Amino acid sequence: MTIPNALTLLRLCLIPLIVVLIQDRSFHLAFAVFLLAGLTDAVDGFIARRFKMQSEVGAYLDALADKSLIAASFIALFATGALPYWLVVLVIFRDLMIVGAVAIAWLLENPIPIEPLLISKCNTAAQIGAVAFTLAAGSFLVTTSGAHQIVHLVVALLTVVSVGAYFVKWFRHMAE
Repeated sequence: MTIPNALTLLRLCLIPLIVVLIQDRSFHLAFAVFLLAGLTDAVDGFIARRFKMQSEVGAYLDALADKSLIAASFIALFATGALPYWLVVLVIFRDLMIVGAVAIAWLLENPIPIEPLLISKCNTAAQIGAVAFTLAAGSFLVTTSGAHQIVHLVVALLTVVSVGAYFVKWFRHMAE
């Protein structure tokens, strides 16, 4: 067990707490715990790179933690009325499509290397930003409907472009 993997596991363990806090509409506490989860993400990545503690298990755990944190937060925020249904469906559908494509490639004995694209990193950052923005707005009881709509549209656009880029890469790989 490396320090980066332990931090990633801590991030995974914080997810249920974040969901419960969102459901209790304790947005200020949810925001603080969400920021802590984000900090563990930054620190685990820094330590892994700086001290050469990167591992295949760590890469998978990190991706699982990121996607679980985003999906759980989006669903919980939808349940409180803070995020629109269509955006939650789009975000989760993208991840399911990518996992499905990777599984199909693996089943067809043509596994595709799992490496995040730049657009995917931007998409993940936008999704995390959207959760943080929504929690912060709820924490400080700020009415930001115009800003929320812009954030939702940016996340939707990056989500669609990201899944498109992955499918272009997947089709090229499968054609080889």
